[in-house]
Amino acid sequence: MLDINFIRNNQELVEKSAREKGYQVDISKLLELDDKRKQTLQTVDELRRKRNEIAAQMKGRKPSDDLIEAGKQIKEQLSKIEPELAELDRSLISELKQVPNIILDDVPLGGEECSVEIKNWGDKKATGVDHLDYAVSRDWVDFERGAKVAGAKFYYLKNGLALLENALLQFGLKKVTEHGFHFMTVPDMVSSKILEGCGFNPRSSEQSDEYYIEGEDLAMIATAEMPLTGYHMDEIIDEKDLPLCYAGYSACFRKEAGTYGKHTRGLFRVHQFNKLEMYAFCLPEKSQEMHETIRGIEEEIWQELGIPYRIINIAAGDLGAPAAKKYDIEYWSPVDQKYRELTSCSNCTGFQARSLNIRVRRKDGKVEVLHTLNGTAISLARTMVAVIENYAQKDGKLLVPDVLQPYLGGVTEL
Repeated sequence: MLDINFIRNNQELVEKSAREKGYQVDISKLLELDDKRKQTLQTVDELRRKRNEIAAQMKGRKPSDDLIEAGKQIKEQLSKIEPELAELDRSLISELKQVPNIILDDVPLGGEECSVEIKNWGDKKATGVDHLDYAVSRDWVDFERGAKVAGAKFYYLKNGLALLENALLQFGLKKVTEHGFHFMTVPDMVSSKILEGCGFNPRSSEQSDEYYIEGEDLAMIATAEMPLTGYHMDEIIDEKDLPLCYAGYSACFRKEAGTYGKHTRGLFRVHQFNKLEMYAFCLPEKSQEMHETIRGIEEEIWQELGIPYRIINIAAGDLGAPAAKKYDIEYWSPVDQKYRELTSCSNCTGFQARSLNIRVRRKDGKVEVLHTLNGTAISLARTMVAVIENYAQKDGKLLVPDVLQPYLGGVTEL
């Protein structure tokens, strides 16, 4: 969420950035609502001041009839206007949540097609093995029984593929902890306050991709980013303690709403998968540097796994509300002969922290909103797709990347 005073002082910038992201926002209406709220608040504060004065005059003696009548009138006025103020507060917050974060200056403008490749790494193979056919033929995955138990796009991992997933997690965990990220397991559910504070769509939205718990103010998490963001909600962190870097491991649950026409074969796009997520709370002036650090860790992971990839600077129209800038890492699929999304990392600047009241106390005592960033270390389902496509052999065996062999008892093939 953006600061209302920032919006007021930068109306043209906010409107332009929202348009570039593809959002329709009425900033004039928002500011009028804020003006009305301020006026109502002034009235409420004045009535409360008078009420306190009357209470002080009544203290310790019998009040006059005029004083009693004045107190009654103020009480009646407050009973009408305080609910109005509360409704204005709710409406203002609701309107503020519709305004997306400001994009950074080096974000490409336009839609998804305008995203810019800034780097590529590795030799692209000309042929590869379809991961689903391969895994089924080896009895490594069972989508049929997954559908019988939970519905379409749920699955069981078995034998070699289950072992490979564990090895990938252990490798990713070693990498992120070496870089100073503290490992955490997280709740698999969050409240709507946390979900919306992170910038995800509310329960009532048709665009919502989350599974909600009926009769509860809870949703299954789509990423560990959600509970990690909420970890320091309503806290003030001393400047000397920043940055705080966490690595959250969790199951992720997604309806995959709005994915019509996208690549959905096998494990590439499913309703439940496991993921290791990096998350950082840092000083505002350090967030762009932290963004590059997280991206660098992601690149180390894919280079050590030997998976060819490219880095995409995501265009404004494909950013979503919370991100000020986002990188995608796409791996080269030798089966499809094209790049496919593997991981991402986003700088959300102060957008999430302001929504959830997460602040930093500077050395001089000043308190301000800090910045938050997130990045995928290992998205296990898609990573297994990339490994199979790049390491399956003609004889049916799967070569184990060197960095994974210590986590598989030293075996070189599965």
